[in-house]
Amino acid sequence: MTEKRTSTTALASWRDTATRRAITDFVASVTAGPNAVPEEERVAVFDNDGTLWTEKPMQAQLHYIADGWRAAAEADPSLADREPYRSVVAGDFGWLGKAIDKHYEGDDGDLQVLVGALVGLVEDLSVEAYAEAVAHFYHTAKHPTLGRPYADVVYQPMVELLGYLEANGFTCYIVSGGERDFMRPMTEHNYGIPPERVIGSAFGLSYDEETARVKYAASLSFFDDGPEKPVRIWSRIGRRPILACGNSNGDMPMLDFASRGARPGLALLVHHDDDSDRGDAPYDKGAERALASAGDRGYTVVSVRDDWSSVFPAGH
Repeated sequence: MTEKRTSTTALASWRDTATRRAITDFVASVTAGPNAVPEEERVAVFDNDGTLWTEKPMQAQLHYIADGWRAAAEADPSLADREPYRSVVAGDFGWLGKAIDKHYEGDDGDLQVLVGALVGLVEDLSVEAYAEAVAHFYHTAKHPTLGRPYADVVYQPMVELLGYLEANGFTCYIVSGGERDFMRPMTEHNYGIPPERVIGSAFGLSYDEETARVKYAASLSFFDDGPEKPVRIWSRIGRRPILACGNSNGDMPMLDFASRGARPGLALLVHHDDDSDRGDAPYDKGAERALASAGDRGYTVVSVRDDWSSVFPAGH
């Protein structure tokens, strides 16, 4: 990859709106004055897909997975008779998207099918071999609808927010339903977040004493979404965050965990409401409950349309 991406002027891509002021006022309140929070307790957590970079109509991990399933179906044509291989071979990703949407509606039937096929791609692979394969994907793949490298479909305002928080003594973590080891090869370059600060869903792991390697098992250890997010935050960080940002129903427990502690907290909910030609697909699917209850729960809604003057990095 090229050199690490860095933020430009603090929050330069944020319009001067009530949302921007809510962020800067909160940061000011926890860094100075009677409500100042010690630096070690200034923890911020961010979802990834749909929060830090584009999620729909196709997110990066589904792109990578689809390539793997397509190759598996070419090697064994009988796989094309069942999902998710059938949809991938046909070039129809609607089934995959619906499986995720159904998860947010409480139905994990298709998600279990998807996970079963997913773990088959990594079984017995060493963690180093997987990291190398994923890094190669990020070097070569382009977003299928935007036609840009994945490093250029990050949300520039969010990259700036990460940098702004770090400059004010925050430690930022990624807490995503996406698979942890799929994110780790790109987070430092894209966001300035090192791999040890990435929390996500995880495949099962085992240690092979003969070869001295850690490898993947044919199982999913946990799915980091919904109520699992606060559990993973606590188990990995050992602190309650004071700022959280997400974009879906599955992020609500994390947002509540950050905003309802003894310390003052800020919960940000990204709303994909921009129907212009700036490249971010508008959608509410999978975020209906979060958006409907944002007022009651005290979430600050970030409007892609109204709060961001630009969406992607300049020149792309």
